Amino acid sequence: MTISKNPLTQKTYKIPKQIDDKESIKMFLSQNRGKKVVVVQGLGFVGAVMSLVCANAFKEEYAVIGVDLPNEETFWKIQSINEGNFPLVAEDPKIDLFFEESKSKGNFYATYDPIAYAYADIIIVDINLDVQKKSGDDYVLNSFDVDLGSFKNAISSIGKHCKEDALVLVETTVPPGTCSKIVKPILDDELKRRNLSTKNIGLAHSYERVMPGPEYIDSIRSYPRVYAGINDNSADRAKLFLETIIDTKICNLTRLEHTNATEMAKVLENSYRATNIAFAVEWSRFAEEAGVDLYSIVNAIRERKTHSNLMYPGIGVGGYCLTKDPLLASWARKSFFGSDVDLEMSINSVSINDRMPRYALKRLNDVFGSLHQKKVTFLGISYRGDVGDSRFSPVKPFVDMVKSHGGIIKLHDPYISFWEEQNCAIESNIDKAIGDDPDLIIISTGHTLYSSKDIISKLMKLKRTYIYDTVGLLKKKQLSDLGKKHTLSVLGRGDI
Repeated sequence: MTISKNPLTQKTYKIPKQIDDKESIKMFLSQNRGKKVVVVQGLGFVGAVMSLVCANAFKEEYAVIGVDLPNEETFWKIQSINEGNFPLVAEDPKIDLFFEESKSKGNFYATYDPIAYAYADIIIVDINLDVQKKSGDDYVLNSFDVDLGSFKNAISSIGKHCKEDALVLVETTVPPGTCSKIVKPILDDELKRRNLSTKNIGLAHSYERVMPGPEYIDSIRSYPRVYAGINDNSADRAKLFLETIIDTKICNLTRLEHTNATEMAKVLENSYRATNIAFAVEWSRFAEEAGVDLYSIVNAIRERKTHSNLMYPGIGVGGYCLTKDPLLASWARKSFFGSDVDLEMSINSVSINDRMPRYALKRLNDVFGSLHQKKVTFLGISYRGDVGDSRFSPVKPFVDMVKSHGGIIKLHDPYISFWEEQNCAIESNIDKAIGDDPDLIIISTGHTLYSSKDIISKLMKLKRTYIYDTVGLLKKKQLSDLGKKHTLSVLGRGDI
């Protein structure tokens, strides 16, 4: 018997041996008769919330079906949704409001059965597409590759069941060229095998800009969108759909000439940001050597509007996009378009950011000393403040390094109860996390909680300890107050 466990509640579900959910899907559709059907492939950080947005569309009443795989990692999400519990935790109150509204309307159902695609007018692809990195002991990126196998299987599953006139909208970040060179041929081949026409299938790409956190929902509904179709008809259909879920009164829909262009736009957007962060990483070291505060320097420079997006230093880059998108772009350039030249600056930015946790450890060793048998509490494991997302978090390699140096670890995060990547429970009670007077407290995620008056007060009541702020969360007044009792260090700052 194969089990899928909900990491939020620890509830377990028996995964069915056979894929068969047809009757439940038919019942759901009969209760939503007359509505257009949107099927979202993937119920992760993007797909689950995209499903809520579609179920609460501005200009259309949709019947929304979320589809994911019946495996240990994802089956619990399907069951949780259908039991009335949303499977993600974030600060955005709109998530609960939208989910409650979808429950009252009865227009959101989750399944593991790909037969759902057979009923879809619109199919949204929101699945993972990973990059396999190979790095040395020093975290220098040696090589990387992109395996499209799982992605191709997912598209094939759509093609085996979808209607010949369905619109397939790819939101997944993919190597430029994927829709035209991979998705369209697979859909056409599967339709031909079913003796269906390939003339009417719609295919478009409109990449997501989802930002888990306090504006989770709005990052889908109220952020500018870029879209394109494999042909004009597909682009027109994508526009009509997007206008029903995007608030076009406050944000623009920008149409590009081809899916190659929208696919490139996404990876260029994130490559720029990754390079900006890598740039700040390099300068943070210089600032420490010079004994100055890079955060105040950046703030001063940001007063100039042309430089307002200059990044702060930090522990490194995490999340699903910036850690891989520059590599997707370089891979596509060589694999799809015949170039023999890498996007070297983009690749180098990823490598620099990957090495940032090691530098943070070196700085810690220099100012704190030996970590052997020291009690170390990490405040935050998410890659980003005020969200429960630990995917590719730079905190993971940092924790691993501290452990390897003999540190005795405690982990706290208000949004994550179980850390899947480390297979361990996370303490949610801050008093328990810091209550045994740790030798070292590392602020590793920029959760607002950690700079609140309550937490500062708790830290002031501890015995003298060492506080290492790796994300520049604490303000000058807080640093001044804490410094009267504790020893402080801030990454990217030469002096306190």
